[in-house]
Amino acid sequence: METAPTTVPAPHAEFGHPAGSDLWVFAYGSLMWNPGFVHLERQGALLRGWHRSFCVLSWRHRGTPERPGAVLGLDRGGSCRGIVYRVAADRVEETLAYLWEREMVNRVYRPRRLAVRTEGGGSAPALVFTVDRAHPQYCGRLGPEGLETLVRQGVGQSGRSADYLLSLVAHLRDLGIRDTGLEALAARIGGPSPDWGPPD
Repeated sequence: METAPTTVPAPHAEFGHPAGSDLWVFAYGSLMWNPGFVHLERQGALLRGWHRSFCVLSWRHRGTPERPGAVLGLDRGGSCRGIVYRVAADRVEETLAYLWEREMVNRVYRPRRLAVRTEGGGSAPALVFTVDRAHPQYCGRLGPEGLETLVRQGVGQSGRSADYLLSLVAHLRDLGIRDTGLEALAARIGGPSPDWGPPD
């Protein structure tokens, strides 16, 4: 008996985006400084209930299947400061096609429609790529020592996992975003500690 082929829903249907409306996209990693799509508006934003974490095994870009590295994901708990972009309704389909090619190749991320708080004090329902904890590449349950091992050993097509981490922390610092979890991981591999000045 033949098995029916598995179909993947269209991107806008997969996370419940209403047709004909503008799209908000929440960025917490490289999309913040390299979005790659046309947008009408860009604002600082806060997402509650999720945090940045090196919770994804990298088997290609920053590691190999034999010696995986670790890269960034958005895992449950805490909060995350990032950037939200507004995309015009007539560019939503092309933007989603681009984002699915960039973020959803291995489907280690789950697209969700979540409320984010914008720097202007408003709220917007945004597309957010969260990690899929059931995916084989999820490694968010490792402790600090396990993550340090992955970051130190990972070398792939795009370079070292450690360089990726240090670059990420530097970019966040340039944007005025402090992420103590990533800073602690960077310090474990000998990265510099950002000078944030005296506490407020």
